[in-house]
Formats: sequence, C-alpha cells, structure tokens
Amino acid sequence: MAQEMRFAASVIVGRDTPGGLEVLVLERSAASRFLPSYVVFPGGAVDAEDAELARRWFGGEDHAFRAGAVRELFEEAGIAATGSGVLATATLDAIHQDPPAAEMLPEVAHWVAPEDVPVRFDARYIAAAAPLGVDPTPDGTETAAAWWTTPADLMSQWRSQERKLYWPTYVTVAVLESCAGVADLLALRLDTREPDDHELEYLHRSTFYDD
Repeated sequence: MAQEMRFAASVIVGRDTPGGLEVLVLERSAASRFLPSYVVFPGGAVDAEDAELARRWFGGEDHAFRAGAVRELFEEAGIAATGSGVLATATLDAIHQDPPAAEMLPEVAHWVAPEDVPVRFDARYIAAAAPLGVDPTPDGTETAAAWWTTPADLMSQWRSQERKLYWPTYVTVAVLESCAGVADLLALRLDTREPDDHELEYLHRSTFYDD
C-alpha cells in the first residue's frame, strides 16, 4: 500500500577551515522510530507552524520548507540561521528579530522517496554558511550528538561502518567531497536519483534499509 507523503527539509551548514569544507551533522537518537543512530543533516518534517514562520521570516508560505529547516536546526542543534549569519543561541528570538533572507539559504537538492520506502518524505535540502566558533548543542532527545566533520572523514567512517548513512545523505556527502569550501556548497545543485542494481548489491545494507 502506498505510504502517505510527508514534507520535510534539511539544512547543510558548512564552514571554511584550513583543512577545507566542514559540515554540521547529527546522530539521531537510538530510540528514534525512523533511522535510529544514523548520521543526518539537521532537519525533519515540515510542520503546520512552519507556514506561519515562513510568512514571518521570508514573507510567504512558499518558503515553509526553509522555515522548517531553520527551525529544526535551532531545535536539534541550538544554532540559529539569522540575517547576520549563523550563530549558537538558546532562543528563537535571534531569528525572529533578524530573520535570514531566502537567498542566504539556497536549495541544493530535492529528494522524493520511492513508493516502497516505509516512511515517505518529499525533502528539500538547503545550504547555509557558518563562521568558525559556532558550536552545536544536541537536544539530547531527537539528537544524540552533533559535530563538525569533513565530508571525506564522514565517508571514511561510513566505509568502515563506524557511522550509518541513509541513501540521500550518503549521496549528498559523496558529492560534498568535491566541494573545496562554502562557496562551492552554496552553489551546489544536486541531481537526485535512486540507487542502481550494482549499488544495491555492494553498498552497506543500512544505506537502503532501516533494520
């Protein structure tokens, strides 16, 4: 039976370091119903409240996915994307008082889950730039851990099975390996796709199946 589609959004926050691009990632709680203990980008379902936040922050409901991604970034990692930049904060007031412009949060990918996926999402990925010195604070409920990493290091941990990545995250991180810095991230436009038969055979099973 076809699953109901849920709208979702994630944000890839990047920063420039002497070692190249680093991105902010989270480890989902082991108690999560979907993708427990997987490494993901901050994000989640776009809620009804995000339409109002989109009007308040971006001037229209068509930006609800951006509002949802910004809200989830704050809720899961204690980080606010504001008009003055990305910063660590304890309240949403920083965003309300200084909301970001839509062009600061470009859409880089649009993932639509196939019908055979147990939890179907229509998910948009946006990007944001952060300075050095912004430390995430995981919420301890949905998010077990949050940290900065290079895409190459994360892929190495996936290959050794130290970390689990679901297909959209895996593909995105693999593409991010070619980004030299934040400018490349913000300019990225990723063509999404489903895995081919060869990938289904040789990639870790956890890349496709949450079991």
